[in-house]
This record gives sequence, C-alpha cells and structure tokens, in this order.
Amino acid sequence: MPRFTLTTPIYYVNGAPHLGHAYTSIAADVIARFHRLDGHDVLFLTGTDEHGQKVEKAAAAAGLDPQLFADRVSGQFRRMASLLNISHDDFIRTTEPRHKRACAELWHRAHAAGAIYLGHYEGWYSVRDEAFYGADELETLPDGSRVARESRAPVEWVREPSWFFRLSAYQDRLIAFHEANPDFLAPSARRNELLSFLKSGLTDLSISRTSFRWGVPVPNDPDHVMYVWFDALANYLTGVGWPDENAPRAAFWPADLHLVGKEIARFHALYWPAFLMAAGLPLPRRVFSHGWWTVEGEKMSKSAGNGLDPETLVETYGLDALRYFVLREVPFGGDGDFRHDAIVARMDRELANDLGNLAQRTLSLISRNLNGIRPDIGPSTEQDAALRALAAALAPEMRAAIARQALADALEAAWKLIRAANAYIDHQAPWALKKSDPARMASVLRVLLDVLYHIAVLLSPFMPDAMATLLDQLAAPAEARGIAALATPLPAGTQLPPPAGIFPRFAARATAQAAPC
Repeated sequence: MPRFTLTTPIYYVNGAPHLGHAYTSIAADVIARFHRLDGHDVLFLTGTDEHGQKVEKAAAAAGLDPQLFADRVSGQFRRMASLLNISHDDFIRTTEPRHKRACAELWHRAHAAGAIYLGHYEGWYSVRDEAFYGADELETLPDGSRVARESRAPVEWVREPSWFFRLSAYQDRLIAFHEANPDFLAPSARRNELLSFLKSGLTDLSISRTSFRWGVPVPNDPDHVMYVWFDALANYLTGVGWPDENAPRAAFWPADLHLVGKEIARFHALYWPAFLMAAGLPLPRRVFSHGWWTVEGEKMSKSAGNGLDPETLVETYGLDALRYFVLREVPFGGDGDFRHDAIVARMDRELANDLGNLAQRTLSLISRNLNGIRPDIGPSTEQDAALRALAAALAPEMRAAIARQALADALEAAWKLIRAANAYIDHQAPWALKKSDPARMASVLRVLLDVLYHIAVLLSPFMPDAMATLLDQLAAPAEARGIAALATPLPAGTQLPPPAGIFPRFAARATAQAAPC
C-alpha cells in the first residue's frame, strides 16, 4: 500500500481559531481523505505551536502562566478540528516531551555538522511575526516607527547573545535544489519570489533568544531558548516518531506535502530544507502555500473583529456547505473573499439545485415507479454511453487535480458531470416513460443511479457527512465506498431506502433553524 504524509502548519496559540485556520485544515483533510479513498496509507498531522515571545506576552496579558494559556488555546484548536470533521492522525503540541526531544536532536545534529555557532544578534525583529528582517524589508512610518513591508508588523531593534545557523553556507545548495525541483514550492509565483530572495544573498540566521524564557532550551546552554521557527518546524519530525528510527511511523518521512499559508512559505521552503540538510535528513517532497481570505472585502484582523469564528460559520451554513464553499469559491493558492451572498448562492444553486435536485429526482422516480428497487443495467444508447464515460473519467481527473492541489478544479470536474447528468435526465424524461417504455425508464434511472454513485464516492472527501447520507440512500455498502470499488457496478435488485433531501436551500434551512421547538 503506498504511503502519503501531509501536514498543516501547527497553529500559533496567541489567539483563537478563525477562518484562515479552518481553511487550511479543511483543504488538508480533503487531500488526506481522497488519498485514503484511493487506497493509500495516510499520515495526516496537525497541531499547535506553543512557544515564543508572542505567546509569553499573550499569556501575561491574560493573567495566565504560559503553559496554562497554551493548554487553553490548544484546546480550542482541537475543538475546531472536531467541529470541522478533520480526520487527522496526530495532533502535535510543541510543549510535549516528545517534541522537545526531536528539537534537541535536530539541534545536536546540525551543531555536529558545524552548521550552528555562538555569536550575538543585532538587528530588526518582529514579535508578532516571530521573524528577523533586513533593512530592505522594512518601511518607516510617518511617526518614525518601522514595520515589516509585507506583513505590516511592527519591528524593534534587538541586541543579544545568540546561536546562529549558517544559512549563508547553504545558499548555493538551496538554489540548486529549487532549480532541480521546480515543483517543490507551489504556486509558481511563490517559487519565483523565493528564488529571487535566495539569489539576492543569505545571511546567517539567529536561532536562539535570551530575552524571554518560554521556549525549548538550547542543549547545553540553558540561558538560551530556541528560535520559535527552529522549534516549530521540527514538529513534522515529531509526528513520525523521530529520532527513533524504529518508530511505527518512521517510514512516513519525508512528508509528501506541507500545506501552509503564503505568509510562512519562506520558512518552509528555505529555513526548513536548510535545517534538514544540516541534520542529514531527507527533504519533504512539496510545499504548497495557499492565499488569504478577506471578509466582505475587508482584511481579517483582531481589531476589526471579523476573523469569522468557525463554530459560528458551521452553525449558520452547515459543515459540509462551509467545506464546499471555501474550496469551490477560489482556486486554491489564490486569495479569496468570504461573502454571505456568495456562500448562499453556492448552497442554493449548486448544492440544493444541481446535486440535491438530481439525487432527489432520481431516487424519487425509483421509489415511485420501481418500488425502490435498484434496476439492472439495460441496453446502452449513445447518450447513456457518453454520460457513463464522463462518470468513469471523473476519478482520474479529480486525482490529477488533487495531486497538484487544484481543489477547485477537482470540484469543477465533478460539477461538469453533475450538469451533464441534469441535462441527461431532462432530455430523457424518465417520468414520461413509465407507460410507453418502462424498460427504457429503468435503464435511464440505472444510468443516473450509477452516476450518483461515482459522484457520492468522489465528493465524500469534500462533504463527508452529506455524501455518506447519499451513499446510504444508494444502499452502497461500506466496502463499495472507495475509488477502486467504482469499477464494479452496484448489484441490481437491492431495496433502496426511502429518498430524503440532502441539501435544503439556505432559506428553508434558516427558517427551520429559527422555528420554535
């Protein structure tokens, strides 16, 4: 069985989960579920990043010990994962002993390779970004203060003893790696930005701090704690049981895919490969950085209070509708705008009308005209064959799209088949054939039933609950719910359960929720 390892970034616990965190987790979950559906042995990792000056300051502001603060916020991210039906295999916390062991071993190996040395750091640092910036990456505001040009985070000048990673020594090797592996970092615009940054020259990276205490202690130098990104990136090794080479998950490294937001692409595609090179470890196979969401055209921010709580979104729209919308609305990798009218339009037009109505019409006709018995496959017309060919092509088309993280393209492929099936049922009009040609009516309904079977299986990674309900209505047994099973038609003669709606229109759903008990 082929293995597949993917990760979300571990989420920083200085604040509560919002739409951006949910988006990454949903996308990763879809990819993990699709690979499982396709017969892969999947390891899907997520978790929380709990160290650093920003967390220490947030804990102090909340009047809590940093560990208690981290426990509380990490719990909120666990609840988000449960709420969103995220099928992760492990939830890593950077305050766990197993993670600290991995960090210490990564440090030891890089130090033994001569990649780490003691010096002092003097320069611009952003607490909010947990990042160091060169003067050419800053902008001076009218009041004389400075901010990072891209993130707009304030920076301060710091000077303190520090351990350094010899990043400059890896410049040529990193350039050669990216040029030899053009698909390592995607989308391509991120790769081009990174190569430009690499070729402009790298300076050594400060990887320890002495000005705060909330972090993983540096081995043999307890006055220092590790730079939060050296600590955080090691979580991917923690998740496979490293450095234990006999750990049950050891064979799952290197990771096949790191999913990250675009603001941390550089850390994953530059620092992380360099740390792994220094430690003599294999590099991950791909990093994909997605875009940001705005809300009704406005940037999400704490001050604006528009971060969109995932729980409220699920309560308002339903879980599967939310999962569908965020991956359907914009190409994965680009920026998107979350608008109420847009998600309602998708729910009503595509879920309720296109897919829900197709399923309801087909299953209701079988219930009324065939006593709910799954019909046999009849003689095939040219139109039947064309629709069946589209259905057979859906799995490889979606597989190819998901392999390049083109999740919106995968959904569009499914909707191409759904639109064709709706045109087919309208043209064939099986409701008019009961008396004139009942055998043909049964054949048409069987074609539609088989198309719905393909759609329900292949959309189940995107909308697990709704598609499980549809597969139940199709009376598809558990062993028939994988991609390989689609090659074998469901047997004729099976009694189907009574049909029921899967996707109510938003207005109807909202009315039902508001109705008194």
